Amino acid sequence: MDIFSIITILIVLSAAFAFINTKFLKLPFTIGLMIIAIAFTLGIIVLGKINHFFIEEAELLIGSIDFETALLDVMLSFLLFAGALHTKLDSLKAMKAPIAVFATIGVVLSTFLVGTIMYYVFMVFDHEIDYIYCLLFGALISPTDPIAVLGILKDANAPKKLEVKIVGESLFNDGVGVVVFLVIFKIAQKGIGAMDAGEVGLLFLEEVVGGIGLGLVTGWLTFRIMKSIDHYETEVIITLALVMGLSGLAHYLHVSGPLAVVVAGIFIGNKSPTIAWSETTNNYVDKFWELIDVLLNAILFVMIGLELLIITASGEYLLFGLIAIPVGLIARYLALAGPVAIFDKKLDFIPKTTLMMAWGGIRGGISIALALSLEPQMERELFLTVTYVIVVFSIIVQGLTIGPLVKRVLKKTDYSD
Repeated sequence: MDIFSIITILIVLSAAFAFINTKFLKLPFTIGLMIIAIAFTLGIIVLGKINHFFIEEAELLIGSIDFETALLDVMLSFLLFAGALHTKLDSLKAMKAPIAVFATIGVVLSTFLVGTIMYYVFMVFDHEIDYIYCLLFGALISPTDPIAVLGILKDANAPKKLEVKIVGESLFNDGVGVVVFLVIFKIAQKGIGAMDAGEVGLLFLEEVVGGIGLGLVTGWLTFRIMKSIDHYETEVIITLALVMGLSGLAHYLHVSGPLAVVVAGIFIGNKSPTIAWSETTNNYVDKFWELIDVLLNAILFVMIGLELLIITASGEYLLFGLIAIPVGLIARYLALAGPVAIFDKKLDFIPKTTLMMAWGGIRGGISIALALSLEPQMERELFLTVTYVIVVFSIIVQGLTIGPLVKRVLKKTDYSD
């Protein structure tokens, strides 16, 4: 199936599902699309039992989509830039220390906690898996997905103090999570003895520091270019060129593209509106990236729903998925508890911050894309099924309940700011 046909089908399905959700279900946008897409896929499976034509056409579509490439190499940069562009630096400044700890040490701790616990879970069920592969699973499931988090938190009306922590962490921890995953992936490929601690540390620093540095430089250069003109059409095109060019350049330089895009987006979103852009330009840039964000979100969650067709739904795999749900939540809670305790008194965190951040850490497409990138000997089919179970639970159950949880916890306390 050619690329134009694939894009056409995905956009038509996205528009249809969005209409059904808006008109009838009235659920938060990402959650509604996810539920409808899964229901649609289950309907295709049922129809496929009657007539193989339906299932064959659906499998042809899914088989034609390289989910990993589509998300990690194409969609992720646009979605992260759109989110970063609207993230105000004033809000992040006060929380920069805890956000940095959450997005780095928190991700690494969660990776080892999930990997270690699941290693022993598999042993208990006589399904022994190499520890390094369990760590790979820990790395791919630990970062929260800013694509899912941003939309769901808006609908949940979370307090600003909580939203800044979760959104700020999510914007950065997916970039760090991808780096951690890539480091462990290389160790798994070469063998634990093939890479020493210094080499691992250097690779991590190169990806993280290099990505942040590249984002600052390109963000500043783009800001200066836009400051020298006043033509909104050109400036919108420049922001689009920045995202696409920055992704390719980061890949060429072997630094973290997601981190580079986030840093550039935050820089431009905070400097340009008052210095480089006219009011007209600011309005058009804002609306353009808001539309990109909505469109790609719709396509992404339709794709996640359709991925159900390639999941190995064996009873054993589904059981491991159900066990991994509380394991992931407990690991995230423990990884956040230390930093929250350290910064609590200084920054006046709202009550039950650790609980709400743990439950509000939605997993999404990034985890599925990383699971799809695993090699067959790394228990790819098992970890893909487990990841899919966690993502569906995370988006639907956690996404629908984070709002009521926030309201219940803060019911007797005024933390509306």
